[in-house]
Amino acid sequence: MRTRPLKVALLGCGVVGSEVARIMTTHADDLAARIGAPVELAGVAVRRPSKVREGIDPALITTDATALVKRGDIDIVVEVIGGIEPARTLITTAFEHGASVVSANKALLAEDGATLYAAAEQHGRDLYFEAAVAGAIPLIRPLRESLAGDKVNRVLGIVNGTTNFILDRMERSGAGYSEALDEATALGYAEADPTADVEGFDAAAKAAILAGIAFHTRVRLDDVYREGLTEVTAADMASAKRMGCTVKLLAICERAADGQSVTARVHPAMIPLSHPLASVREAYNAVFVESEAAGQLMFYGPGAGGAPTASAVLGDLVAVGRNKLAGATGPGESAYTQLPVSPMGDVVTRYHISLDVADKPGVLAQVATVFAEHGVSIDTVRQQGKDGEASLVVVTHRAPDAALSGTVEALRQLDTVRGVASIMRVEGE
Repeated sequence: MRTRPLKVALLGCGVVGSEVARIMTTHADDLAARIGAPVELAGVAVRRPSKVREGIDPALITTDATALVKRGDIDIVVEVIGGIEPARTLITTAFEHGASVVSANKALLAEDGATLYAAAEQHGRDLYFEAAVAGAIPLIRPLRESLAGDKVNRVLGIVNGTTNFILDRMERSGAGYSEALDEATALGYAEADPTADVEGFDAAAKAAILAGIAFHTRVRLDDVYREGLTEVTAADMASAKRMGCTVKLLAICERAADGQSVTARVHPAMIPLSHPLASVREAYNAVFVESEAAGQLMFYGPGAGGAPTASAVLGDLVAVGRNKLAGATGPGESAYTQLPVSPMGDVVTRYHISLDVADKPGVLAQVATVFAEHGVSIDTVRQQGKDGEASLVVVTHRAPDAALSGTVEALRQLDTVRGVASIMRVEGE
């Protein structure tokens, strides 16, 4: 074993960063044995230096993150501050000054991963980011390495623990969205400002990263179609239950049937209770990967939290440390296919549409005509009526999303349709 330690700079010491520092200290001997050299925490960049950080030598604390990554004796930079800037500049500066980088920054990777990959390659450094998607679940490395010889066609999963907790509570208790969000906030699953989670931004960033790796093409956050779950109602959950389904916020990345394009999307969807994703409860994550040779693989586990995310960070730290000692680097960007990302309108999906209609003869025929005019085939229809008002629930066969959207707009123009109560896609079949 080499006696000179690998020096690690930690950018950020919040929930995840503090756990990284703790594990580096408590598991120091094991980490050294696995890497082949000791690891030494050489500096910790924070915004509030006066805060007491148990187990961390105050002499290591600094507010000058730029000076820390420029030191020249740093072997590995662990970036857990998040956001676009200053994280992007700090990471590229670290590469320029000889350090490899382990990051948990999903937003930056989804927004401008190409810049980070290019800087890492230019300077012969590693960029690892297992913790950026699905917390402790090993997912990035299987896609980048274990399945490198296979052809991945689809990635489907629950990649945000907050939204899964909210939908799980809505299903189990019959609560509305607001009540379930309040419970998630009280238990610490939701941030004071939950927008990134409940509007799907967090899941969309992860979908962009997964699609880029799975399909060997560049997919940015702006390429991902996104819907949040704020419009999901208790009535939607009840309707799903009547269909033998539940509702999940899904990240779906697919290669087109002709192999000439890809799609990436995040939205609520009904899935059958028989599907394994339907049983993913609380704040857990689960991801299906479908490939030609390996078939269907499922990755399941805690998708957030300090200790689980730190576990993924430390796994990357060991891999990068080994590479450093060997004078090698791990896999970089693989974007050779250069496949275009198709718009949501081209995606073929099923719809569950609930309409408030007049309870009189001929309404169903009018509605069916609209579907037929837009080339959308109806799978099932359920109608209930009382005192001149009725509800009509239509489940379609698979059709281009643009055709289904056009159908809904045409339905809104019918005099007999009082309103569209809910629209939701159906997946997992």
